[in-house]
Amino acid sequence: MMQQIGGVGGRSGPNGGRSLWRLACVLVTVVSVIGCAPASSTDPSGGDEAFLSLVETLGGADTVGYARATEVRDFLFPADHGPHEEFRTEWWYVTGNLDADDGRELGFQFTIFRSSLSPTQPGGPSAWSTNQAYMGHFALTDIANEDFRAVELFARGGGGLAGAVTQPFEVWLEDWRLEGDTETGVFPMRLAADGEGLDVELFLDSGKPYVLQGESGLSQKGREPGNASYYYAHTRMPTVGRVVIDSDTLTVSGLSWLDREWSTSALSDGQVGWDWFALQLDDGWEMMVYQLRLEDGTPDPLSDGVLIDPDGRRVPLDWGRDVSVEPTDTWASPLDGAEYPSGWRIQVPGRGWDLTVAPAVRDQELRVAFRYWEGSVRVSGSGEGGRDVLGRGYVELTGYAGPGLQE
Repeated sequence: MMQQIGGVGGRSGPNGGRSLWRLACVLVTVVSVIGCAPASSTDPSGGDEAFLSLVETLGGADTVGYARATEVRDFLFPADHGPHEEFRTEWWYVTGNLDADDGRELGFQFTIFRSSLSPTQPGGPSAWSTNQAYMGHFALTDIANEDFRAVELFARGGGGLAGAVTQPFEVWLEDWRLEGDTETGVFPMRLAADGEGLDVELFLDSGKPYVLQGESGLSQKGREPGNASYYYAHTRMPTVGRVVIDSDTLTVSGLSWLDREWSTSALSDGQVGWDWFALQLDDGWEMMVYQLRLEDGTPDPLSDGVLIDPDGRRVPLDWGRDVSVEPTDTWASPLDGAEYPSGWRIQVPGRGWDLTVAPAVRDQELRVAFRYWEGSVRVSGSGEGGRDVLGRGYVELTGYAGPGLQE
């Protein structure tokens, strides 16, 4: 069983989230990643549109029988590119900015989420017996035309509909794919996705060495032991391929960013959302910063950040001492007026960094099962040593106030 939902800019209209919610509730054994406890909003057509809480998904419930991220571990490749089904939740998360042969600038997001419905695999000989569910998000931003489209898929991890394997590396959801080169190893990875008049096939090389986030790959998100993830990233992946937008077929090239995380629980009570920044500068540096927000709007001290130099070496940032993030503007969703920050100033004064970050398109809100804003951004200002820089990147915003965004 699989469901494809058109999001913003999609042809299925504003009721996509509503039908997706019904699917999640009725087919709980297939796509129930957190259980049925939505907040409500009102869509422009006058119907009730329900969204799931991403914060509740990553909270501390339902941990019995699952592995927990409690201590530093060794990362092993290619094995860690593949699934970790002993943990409740994991994702393969790719974002990037591309230049097309006709001069257009494009941004894309591709994510496959895996979630265990129970700690153990059900018995029985059927190929449909599974304790795994998969969800996928694919979004594309055509910047010059201010055209943002998002698609969502759900499928169970049985009967070949969705799954992940280590060797040869492949994670798939129907015909969406992130897979390795079976002849030469994992890289270049092939990424394929379609829907809502879009068809994308990209090839992502490894670029720099992978970066371990947090403490040697253990990324503590909540205060309690085990409220953490194992987390690594490829932060500058040379990318080529093709993008089809309606009747236009474009040859593209650019840079991508791959985030890999797996955990059983990550967030704690009182944490209501996060702002996540992945920025690639034209001088070869990257910045990853995430700001966990508390109920009073202040950053949690567990917020974190890192710089990656042109040779791939990581420079940890101490939150509150080394780095600051200040919103400079806001944007209100046309769905219900939910207000997001829309522009930022990010500073690392001790190293000369002073960046202005602005959305490439203001409305890049995914109105899917988990409603959030994620989109392409443009960067300018000063980087390492105070040198002038330009750049591009992606920003993700969750848990902002509005009738459909209450956590």
